[in-house]
Amino acid sequence: MNKIDNITSVYVPEKFLITPMFVFFIIHSMQVGVGILGFEGYISKHSGFDSWISIVIAGVFIHILLWMVYQALQTGGGDIVAIHRQCFGKYFGGILSLVICVYFFLLALTVLRTFIEVIQVWMFPSLNLKIFSLVFLLLIFYLVIGGFRLVTGFCMISVIMTIPLLLLKFFPIMVGNFNYLYPAIDHSIFDLIRSTKDGILSFLGIELLLIFYPFIKNPQASKKWAHFGVFYTVLIYLATALTAFLYFSEEQLKYVTWGTISLWKIVEFPFIERFEYIGIALWMYVIVPNVCLALWGASRIPRRLFNINQKITIGLFCLALYILILLFDDRQRVEQLNVFANEVGFYVLLYIPVIFLLSKIMYKVRTRHER
Repeated sequence: MNKIDNITSVYVPEKFLITPMFVFFIIHSMQVGVGILGFEGYISKHSGFDSWISIVIAGVFIHILLWMVYQALQTGGGDIVAIHRQCFGKYFGGILSLVICVYFFLLALTVLRTFIEVIQVWMFPSLNLKIFSLVFLLLIFYLVIGGFRLVTGFCMISVIMTIPLLLLKFFPIMVGNFNYLYPAIDHSIFDLIRSTKDGILSFLGIELLLIFYPFIKNPQASKKWAHFGVFYTVLIYLATALTAFLYFSEEQLKYVTWGTISLWKIVEFPFIERFEYIGIALWMYVIVPNVCLALWGASRIPRRLFNINQKITIGLFCLALYILILLFDDRQRVEQLNVFANEVGFYVLLYIPVIFLLSKIMYKVRTRHER
C-alpha cells in the first residue's frame, strides 16, 4: 500500500495522507473506548470521590507525554520503527518494534473482548460467542484493509455519534446529590497518586501516534489538534466521573461494575423503556475505531520491518483475535486480560520518556558527525 524507501525513513504517497485536523478525532476516539463504561469505580478505589483530581493530574501527564512523542518523532525519522533502528540497531531495535506490535494487538484484543462481555452481561447472556465474534471481525477486517484514511473517517463518525450520549448525563445530574462530593480533598497525596496511575491508564491511545505519524500531512501542524483531542478526552472523563459521583454514594460505587451503563438505565423517554440497550448499540461506533486503529498499528509494524503485505498481516491478526476471544470465555479471564493490558500499557507510557531522551541524544550525535 505504501512505498518505503528504507527502514530509517518513511515515505507515504500524498493520496494516503490525512490533514492535521483529523488527528483530533484519531487521538480522542482511541482514548475513549470500552474503559469509560466502568472506570468510575476503578479510579475511586484509593481516593474516593476526590479521584476527579487524579483525572486532571493524569491529563496533565498525558499532555506532557504527547509533547515528548512529537519531539521524538520529529528528530527520530518518522515512526517508532525508525527510532528503534537508530537508537538500538537493526536486531534489538527490530525486537523492540515487535514488542510494540504485540502491545497494539493486545489493545485490540482487550477492547473487543471486553465490549463483547458488556453485550453478554447487559443484552444477550446466551450470545453465541463464535458467530458474533466472527461477524464483528469480518467488519473489522473490511475496514482495516480499506486503509488508514478509511479508519480515520470512521474515527470522526464515532466522535460525532457519542455527542448525544454525553448530553444524557443531564438525567443523573438532575437527581444527583451534590453532598456526595463533600468534604473535598480529604485524602492524602499518596492516595491521589495511586488514583492518578489508574487515571492515566484510562488515557491509553496516544502511543498509536508513534506509528501513524508519517501519514499526517504537515505533521507538526497537527500538534495542537492532538492536544485538543487529549483535552477533550479529559473533559469527558471528568464529566463522566463527576456525574457518577453525584448519583452513587462511595459505598454504592464499590458494587457497580459498569457505572456509565448503569446511569443510562435511569434515562426515560416516552418511546424508549430500556435506553441502555440503545447506548450499548451506539457505543459500537466507538469500539470499532478502537479495534481498527490498534489492529492497523499492529499490522503496520511488520510491514515496516519485513516489507510484508499489510493485508496478509491483518488477516492473520484477525484470525489470532478470533481464536483468543474464544479462549477468554468467562468474566474472570476477561478481567485478568484487562488488568494485564493496563499494566503493559502503563509501562509503554513510561517508555515514551526513554524514547524521547534517546532520540534527542541520537539527533545530537548525528548533527555533530555531519559537521
